[in-house]
Amino acid sequence: MGFAAGAMLFVISDEIIPESHRKGFEKEATFGVMIGFIVMMILDVTL
Repeated sequence: MGFAAGAMLFVISDEIIPESHRKGFEKEATFGVMIGFIVMMILDVTL
C-alpha cells in the first residue's frame, strides 16, 4: 500500500501540478492541492 501511495504522489506531482500552473493560476492551484490533501487526510482519519 505504501508503494502504491508513493506512486500516486509521483504521478500527481509529475503531471497534474505542472499542468495546473501553466495558465497563471499558481496560487489557486497550490491552495486547491493543499485543501484537497487536508480534506483527504481528515476523511481518512474519520472514516
